Parts: sequence; C-alpha cells; structure tokens
Amino acid sequence: MQTLSLTQRWKQIVIAISFVLLLAMIWYKLPHPVIAAAAILPLIVVAGLRMPFVLCLAFIAFSFFRLHEVFPALYPLKIPQLLAVGTLGSLAMSLITQRIDMFWTKEHSTFLFFFVLVIIGATLATNRAAAMSSLTGTYIKIAIMVLAISWLLRKEGQFKAVLFSVIVCGIGVGLVALYNKNMGLELVEGTRVTIGRSIGSMLGDPNDLSLVLLFPAAFALSVLLTPQIGKLWKLFGLIGFITVVCAIIATQSRGGLLGICAVSGVFAWRRFENKALLITLGICALSVLFVLAGVSDRASGGAHEAGIDESAMGRIYAWQAAMGMAVHHPLTGVGINNFISNYFEYSPHWDGRNHAVHSTWFGILAETGLLGLIVFIAIIIQILRIGILSVDYFQPHQGRAYSPSLYACAQSVQAGLAGFCVSGTFLTMGFTWPIYILLSLAIALSHYKELKQNASHSENLKYK
Repeated sequence: MQTLSLTQRWKQIVIAISFVLLLAMIWYKLPHPVIAAAAILPLIVVAGLRMPFVLCLAFIAFSFFRLHEVFPALYPLKIPQLLAVGTLGSLAMSLITQRIDMFWTKEHSTFLFFFVLVIIGATLATNRAAAMSSLTGTYIKIAIMVLAISWLLRKEGQFKAVLFSVIVCGIGVGLVALYNKNMGLELVEGTRVTIGRSIGSMLGDPNDLSLVLLFPAAFALSVLLTPQIGKLWKLFGLIGFITVVCAIIATQSRGGLLGICAVSGVFAWRRFENKALLITLGICALSVLFVLAGVSDRASGGAHEAGIDESAMGRIYAWQAAMGMAVHHPLTGVGINNFISNYFEYSPHWDGRNHAVHSTWFGILAETGLLGLIVFIAIIIQILRIGILSVDYFQPHQGRAYSPSLYACAQSVQAGLAGFCVSGTFLTMGFTWPIYILLSLAIALSHYKELKQNASHSENLKYK
C-alpha cells in the first residue's frame, strides 16, 4: 500500500477542517436538519467505498426496523434516503471495480422470476398508482438488497455483525414498545401497543410491530442456544429474547404469539427426544402466552365476542376475496398493494368496509396469482433446504473447524423461516423484509459453505 507523504497528509487535514468549518458556518446561518445530514455524507461515502457491507447493513436496519421512526429525533435527518443512495453507489462501484465476487444461484433465479411476476402484475394492476408506489418505493429496494447481501456477506466476521445488528435493533424496538405500553402511549384498542402511530409509521399497527420483533427473536434465541459462543454473547441473546418476547406479548398479536412458539419449537425439536411431550408443552406454553398477552381482553377478537369473533370473520372474508382475485387473475394477480382496492369487487360478504388480507399466503395468491404463489412457495422450500444443510454442516463436528457465529446464523435461518411460515398465516408479510433477508442470508451461507468444501477438497487432493 502506498504511503502518503507529509505534504499529502497535511493537504487532507486542511481539506477536512475546511469542510467542517464550512458546514459549521452554514449551520449557524441556517440551522436545518439537512445540514446535519450533509455532515455525515462524507463518512457514508468513505464507508461505502471501503466497507460496503457496513453501509448495506445500516440501510437494512433503518428500512426494516424503522429506527428513524422508533427514535423520532432521527426522522428529520433522512438517514434511510442517504443510506439508500450510498448503498446503491457503493454496490455500483464495487461491481465496476470487481471488488465483489459476483455469483449466481438457482435461488437467485427463482427470486428473479418472482420479481418479474410482481413487475408484470404491477403494470397490469387496476390501481396502477398504488402498485407502482409499492414497487418503486419498497420492493425494488428489497430486490437489490437480496443481491447485495448475498454477494457482500463473505466473511465470518460479517455473519457475526449480522447477528449483533439484528439483536441490537430488536432490543431497541422492543424497549420503546415496552416503554409505550408502560406509559400508555400510542395504544390501539386501549391495550395493544404500537410505535410511531402518530407519524404514520408501519410500526403503528400492532400486527406489523409484532412481525418486525419476531425476526430478532429467532436470532437472539439462536445465539443463546449456540454452544461455545461465549458467555457475553449468551447473556446478550438472553436479554434480546426476553425483551423481544415481552414486546410481542404487549402487541397482543395472535400471529406474533404463534410465531414465538414456532421459533422456540425449532430449537426444542432438536433437543427433545419425546416429541409427544414437546407438543403438549408447546400447547401449554401457547396458552400461557395468550393469557399473559391478555388476548381475551382485546376490543377485537376478545373473549367477549361470542362464536367466531369479528377479527377472525374479517380474515375469513378477506381470504375468500383473495381466492376470487386469484381465480380471475391466475397468472398475474391483481397487482402488488392492490388487495384492498379490489376487495369490494371480490368479497362475497360486504360489511361496509374494506379488509386487509391478514395472511401472507392469501396476500401473495391475490396479488401475484396462483403462479406467483407457487414460485413464492418454491423460494420457501429453497430456504428450508439451505437451512437444513447449513445447520448440519456448521454444527460442531469432530475433525472440522467450528464457528459459533456461522452455526448461529444457520440456526437463525431455520428458526426465522418457521416463525415466518406460522405467523405469516395470520400476518401480511409477503412483500416485507423478513423473508428476503432470510433468503439472502441463506444464499450467503450456502455460498460460504461451498467455498469451504471446495477448499477442503483441494487441500485433500494436494496431500494425496
């Protein structure tokens, strides 16, 4: 590496000080948050060129966990927009300079096929404005990040950074949710906690908040139960899991509670020999969670509603409408973010208001058609396959180097997928971050495993 001369170093120092003084003068005359955002722009540029993965991870943290809405002081700084620009620029520069080891897998191809179906459906949607808004505003970012994460995640330390970042963000969101619950802030139906409802945040819906919290629950429990990972990491995982579970309980989301049992069940299934006892304990644990959450006291879906409650009937009506949409649009669906705008036309039970679909599977079926649902399920199966193979490969083996962080990541993929599939039956998660982060993490793990296997095979050939 070329060493800078003393003159060059002084030039860099003078330029840096001049830039800081210029920003300080502008801030003094015009104290606007945009100026503060501009102050960190050089750091973003440097991080993007030297550490593109860090920038990518920060973008995911703010986009998925909505940290700028969880902590409103960050909201005016437009951090997600800055990180988005920085991540795209960093990815482009890394591709041009060939600093990224690009590869293509069948999982990439399956996702690309699904992405094309979403684009076609958005183009043909009845409410094209809503479809294009969701496509360009969120889903295209998700598609780019699937490639970025799977390509950038190459080192063991980076997998450890993913574990740490997800759990830290989960703890942060969980603590704010518990604070709101304790102080009686931003509650829905008087008892269900939310975050950022007053500013229109996605976390302003208790069901959406629970699904965001469910993702770090899988990572925290994985760290807690991974052998040889270190006592501080185990304590970190324990704190994270307890915080996140308590926050999910405060949302009173039935899908979230089922998701907790699914995540925990994955780890228990491999550790309990008596499966019948495990299932019984699982049912008891779910009942306890429902009691602790106070689901029976909910204004909607509580014990005071006789028979099938209003919340459940709303889901059934929405699922019937979803099947009607899929029958009329089997190849393209009605388009992304078009379920509600088409509900009146396809629902056999109109009660004077449009309902959300409240199901990942029926949501995908309605908005991408039967073909889209088949491809989406294929993605799920591919993640499941990689998760099983990765757990088997990275778990402690005699005669093979063991990495606790890689094993924890592999377990997180398995547990996170189980939580997604179970809670996704009652929560709308088809076009949100969790499943796609799991997909990209699974691809990265699979690629890392293949590189290790190839290296080991080459080493064995050399000594033969």
